[in-house]
Amino acid sequence: MDIRKVKKLIELLEQSDVAEIEIHEGEESVRISRHGSGAMPMYMPQAMPMGIGAAPAAAPAGKAPDEDDTEEMEGEIVRSPMVGTFYRAPSPGSKSFVEEGQTVKSGDTLCIIEAMKILNQIECEQGGTIRRILVENGQPVEYNQPLFVIE
Repeated sequence: MDIRKVKKLIELLEQSDVAEIEIHEGEESVRISRHGSGAMPMYMPQAMPMGIGAAPAAAPAGKAPDEDDTEEMEGEIVRSPMVGTFYRAPSPGSKSFVEEGQTVKSGDTLCIIEAMKILNQIECEQGGTIRRILVENGQPVEYNQPLFVIE
Protein backbone atom coordinates (compact mmCIF):
# COMPACT_ATOMS: atom_id res chain seq x y z
CA MET A 1 0.00 0.00 0.00
CA ASP A 2 1.33 3.42 -0.94
CA ILE A 3 2.54 5.45 2.08
CA ARG A 4 0.91 8.57 0.63
CA LYS A 5 -2.47 6.86 0.81
CA VAL A 6 -1.84 5.92 4.45
CA LYS A 7 -0.85 9.52 5.30
CA LYS A 8 -3.99 10.81 3.56
CA LEU A 9 -6.13 8.35 5.54
CA ILE A 10 -4.55 9.56 8.78
CA GLU A 11 -5.29 13.17 7.83
CA LEU A 12 -8.92 12.30 7.02
CA LEU A 13 -9.26 10.44 10.32
CA GLU A 14 -7.91 13.44 12.27
CA GLN A 15 -10.39 15.78 10.54
CA SER A 16 -13.42 13.58 11.20
CA ASP A 17 -15.24 12.05 14.16
CA VAL A 18 -14.36 8.52 12.99
CA ALA A 19 -12.39 6.60 15.64
CA GLU A 20 -11.10 3.77 13.47
CA ILE A 21 -10.83 2.72 9.82
CA GLU A 22 -9.61 -0.47 8.14
CA ILE A 23 -8.76 -0.63 4.44
CA HIS A 24 -8.06 -3.78 2.38
CA GLU A 25 -6.28 -3.43 -0.94
CA GLY A 26 -5.62 -6.83 -2.51
CA GLU A 27 -3.52 -8.86 -0.05
CA GLU A 28 -2.47 -5.77 1.92
CA SER A 29 -4.48 -4.13 4.66
CA VAL A 30 -4.04 -1.26 7.10
CA ARG A 31 -6.03 -0.43 10.21
CA ILE A 32 -5.81 3.08 11.60
CA SER A 33 -7.22 3.78 15.02
CA ARG A 34 -7.50 7.06 16.91
CA HIS A 35 -5.66 7.02 20.26
CA GLY A 36 -5.91 10.20 22.31
CA SER A 37 -5.26 13.23 20.10
CA GLY A 38 -3.57 11.46 17.16
CA ALA A 39 -3.90 8.43 14.95
CA MET A 40 -1.60 5.47 14.78
CA PRO A 41 -1.41 2.74 12.12
CA MET A 42 -1.69 -0.77 13.57
CA TYR A 43 -0.74 -4.04 11.88
CA MET A 44 -1.97 -7.51 12.86
CA PRO A 45 0.47 -10.47 12.71
CA GLN A 46 -0.29 -13.26 10.24
CA ALA A 47 0.49 -16.25 12.50
CA MET A 48 0.93 -16.77 16.21
CA PRO A 49 2.44 -19.88 17.82
CA MET A 50 0.41 -21.13 20.75
CA GLY A 51 1.87 -22.15 24.08
CA ILE A 52 0.66 -25.13 26.02
CA GLY A 53 -0.38 -24.42 29.60
CA ALA A 54 0.42 -26.98 32.30
CA ALA A 55 -2.60 -26.27 34.48
CA PRO A 56 -6.00 -24.90 33.48
CA ALA A 57 -7.11 -21.57 34.87
CA ALA A 58 -10.52 -21.07 36.43
CA ALA A 59 -13.14 -20.92 33.70
CA PRO A 60 -15.46 -17.91 33.38
CA ALA A 61 -19.05 -18.13 34.58
CA GLY A 62 -20.42 -18.48 31.02
CA LYS A 63 -18.17 -21.40 30.09
CA ALA A 64 -18.96 -23.95 27.41
CA PRO A 65 -20.07 -27.42 28.53
CA ASP A 66 -16.85 -29.04 27.22
CA GLU A 67 -14.77 -26.87 29.55
CA ASP A 68 -16.23 -28.53 32.67
CA ASP A 69 -14.14 -31.65 32.18
CA THR A 70 -10.76 -29.98 31.50
CA GLU A 71 -9.88 -29.69 35.19
CA GLU A 72 -10.10 -33.47 35.62
CA MET A 73 -8.30 -34.38 32.37
CA GLU A 74 -4.69 -35.48 32.30
CA GLY A 75 -2.34 -33.84 29.83
CA GLU A 76 -1.48 -30.38 28.61
CA ILE A 77 -4.23 -27.91 27.77
CA VAL A 78 -3.75 -25.84 24.59
CA ARG A 79 -5.51 -22.50 25.06
CA SER A 80 -6.63 -19.81 22.63
CA PRO A 81 -4.18 -16.89 22.39
CA MET A 82 -6.95 -14.54 21.20
CA VAL A 83 -10.65 -13.92 20.72
CA GLY A 84 -11.90 -15.12 17.35
CA THR A 85 -13.53 -17.94 15.41
CA PHE A 86 -12.08 -21.46 15.65
CA TYR A 87 -11.54 -23.48 12.46
CA ARG A 88 -10.27 -27.07 12.38
CA ALA A 89 -9.39 -27.02 8.64
CA PRO A 90 -7.71 -24.54 6.27
CA SER A 91 -10.91 -24.21 4.21
CA PRO A 92 -14.47 -25.59 4.17
CA GLY A 93 -14.49 -29.15 2.89
CA SER A 94 -10.76 -29.64 3.56
CA LYS A 95 -9.31 -32.27 5.86
CA SER A 96 -8.92 -31.13 9.50
CA PHE A 97 -5.44 -30.19 10.72
CA VAL A 98 -5.67 -32.71 13.59
CA GLU A 99 -8.04 -35.41 14.84
CA GLU A 100 -8.46 -36.97 18.28
CA GLY A 101 -5.90 -39.75 18.75
CA GLN A 102 -3.46 -38.22 16.23
CA THR A 103 0.19 -37.75 17.20
CA VAL A 104 1.53 -34.22 16.74
CA LYS A 105 4.98 -32.70 17.03
CA SER A 106 6.27 -29.25 17.84
CA GLY A 107 5.46 -26.80 15.03
CA ASP A 108 2.45 -28.70 13.66
CA THR A 109 -0.59 -26.54 12.94
CA LEU A 110 -3.47 -27.46 15.26
CA CYS A 111 -6.14 -25.05 14.04
CA ILE A 112 -6.83 -21.56 12.72
CA ILE A 113 -8.38 -18.74 14.69
CA GLU A 114 -9.85 -15.96 12.59
CA ALA A 115 -9.59 -12.58 14.28
CA MET A 116 -10.40 -9.33 12.50
CA LYS A 117 -10.52 -11.13 9.12
CA ILE A 118 -6.98 -12.44 9.61
CA LEU A 119 -6.40 -16.20 9.76
CA ASN A 120 -3.94 -17.00 12.56
CA GLN A 121 -2.43 -20.50 12.55
CA ILE A 122 -2.12 -21.95 16.04
CA GLU A 123 0.91 -24.21 16.24
CA CYS A 124 1.77 -26.95 18.70
CA GLU A 125 4.75 -26.12 20.91
CA GLN A 126 5.11 -29.58 22.43
CA GLY A 127 4.61 -32.97 20.81
CA GLY A 128 2.16 -35.58 22.01
CA THR A 129 -1.19 -37.16 21.18
CA ILE A 130 -4.42 -35.20 20.75
CA ARG A 131 -6.73 -36.62 23.45
CA ARG A 132 -9.65 -34.20 23.09
CA ILE A 133 -10.73 -31.37 20.83
CA LEU A 134 -12.82 -29.11 23.05
CA VAL A 135 -14.20 -26.67 20.45
CA GLU A 136 -16.52 -27.23 17.48
CA ASN A 137 -15.58 -25.99 14.02
CA GLY A 138 -16.81 -22.42 13.40
CA GLN A 139 -17.42 -21.75 17.11
CA PRO A 140 -16.38 -18.39 18.61
CA VAL A 141 -13.60 -18.69 21.19
CA GLU A 142 -12.45 -16.41 23.99
CA TYR A 143 -8.92 -15.54 25.05
CA ASN A 144 -7.37 -18.37 27.12
CA GLN A 145 -10.26 -20.76 26.37
CA PRO A 146 -9.16 -24.43 26.32
CA LEU A 147 -9.00 -25.78 22.75
CA PHE A 148 -7.17 -29.13 22.93
CA VAL A 149 -5.91 -31.66 25.46
CA ILE A 150 -2.55 -33.18 24.47
CA GLU A 151 -0.83 -36.05 26.31
